[in-house]
Amino acid sequence: MTARRRLVAAAALLLGLGAAQAAPPAPCRVDGLPHELLCGSLSRPLDPSRPEATRFELHYLVVPALARRKLPDPVFLLAGGPGQSAIALAPSLMPVFARLNNRRDIVFVDQRGTGRSAPLDCDEPAVQPLAEAADTGKQLQRLAECRERLVRRPHVKEAAGLGFYTTTLAMQDLDAVREALGAERINLVGASYGTRAALEYQRQFPRAVRRSVLDGVAPPDMVLPASAGVDAQAALDALFAACAAEPACARQWPALRQAWDGLLASLPRSATVADPLTGRSESFMLTRDIVLAAVRAPLYVPALASALPAAIQAAAQGRVEALVALGTSLARRGAPGLSTGMHFSVICAEDMPRLGAASVPQARDFGRGLAPLYEQACAAWPRGAVPEAFYTVGASATPVLLLSGGIDPATPPRHAQRVADALGAKARHVIIPNAGHGQLGSGCVPDLLFRFIAADDEAQALALDASCATSIPRPPAFVPPGSEVPR
Repeated sequence: MTARRRLVAAAALLLGLGAAQAAPPAPCRVDGLPHELLCGSLSRPLDPSRPEATRFELHYLVVPALARRKLPDPVFLLAGGPGQSAIALAPSLMPVFARLNNRRDIVFVDQRGTGRSAPLDCDEPAVQPLAEAADTGKQLQRLAECRERLVRRPHVKEAAGLGFYTTTLAMQDLDAVREALGAERINLVGASYGTRAALEYQRQFPRAVRRSVLDGVAPPDMVLPASAGVDAQAALDALFAACAAEPACARQWPALRQAWDGLLASLPRSATVADPLTGRSESFMLTRDIVLAAVRAPLYVPALASALPAAIQAAAQGRVEALVALGTSLARRGAPGLSTGMHFSVICAEDMPRLGAASVPQARDFGRGLAPLYEQACAAWPRGAVPEAFYTVGASATPVLLLSGGIDPATPPRHAQRVADALGAKARHVIIPNAGHGQLGSGCVPDLLFRFIAADDEAQALALDASCATSIPRPPAFVPPGSEVPR
């Protein structure tokens, strides 16, 4: 090593820069995974322009390849939300990566603000009353209280510190993990918001990417609060159309949309329901926001949405228990693994400045969707700097597989198609017509994932036969036993 290179290396070590500071990942165990894994961390600057100031530990997990002669390009999972912990998802996602894991390491990085990496979690109670969970005023109050607590944390220190949790900075952290692991190129698998992160990583570090899989594409210019209402409305309209086209559903509920309209017209009204999470009876005012939230959640998963016709009809007749239960089925309120503070740091910085220009459309039932909540929440939330180039998607030099659910209420195909067009000839967009949000664990999709990444030839990867996924049928409507209408 020359004297100059020794000087640069010493300076980097003193400032905590680069992979030179990173200790090798150490053996560890994670609940839900049977084998010994490798856990590591890197010291990262909160503000890269001031590396000597506030720092935090970026944590990652490596599931080592099973084969002795492993391939040099690991697979990195980028979690959704924004706000999910990638490491927390590892036990549930490893079956998806099982075949890839034979010859490739699988890497889970807790993005800054999530999991163990300087989390911006709001420490909300595990269970909140049903009425409070969907009360916008209560949500904003809890968020304001959370913001005050977060600015006192050592990895934030001041209000402006909440602005350093953007996707752009997080992808610089991810590349530091790549360097620490000694990988020249990596494969990216992004889910939901993780697709936005993957696109930003590819924008900043195109030469470090071998293949990318984007599941439920959320483009950088999507403006989440602006699209949430119309996308949820399209999924609900598709549900009504599917019921009308299915003989058993149409016979059981011939006037389903009218029942839905009647339910909305009856609100607000008092209701008493046994909380599905606690069993305790709660009395509250059933509002339009509560009903819309209860319907939106099961639309993410067609198997759950199949129970919506029965639940909507029952709610229109005054029995709201089934609808409330469906609304809480996907996630426990205050569920661990989602960092609410990080979520708002990302959305307030990246989406909200463009909301005015996005002209939020008025959906038939969902109105302006999530826009009013985010407008109020982000008015007081510190916003980080986002480079204008972040919102652009350029032609890709490496293969990209985009997956969309045709009835996804959050990231329907229209978003992915714009991205595929921008990525160019090396992008392949696969639409699974009867799928909802998130395809990685559906049917034969894990096999498609394996074959796309494992293919030695780029043309072979892009020519993937996806017919096994595109032919998946929509689950038939659930008809409660004993309530069938005679033929």
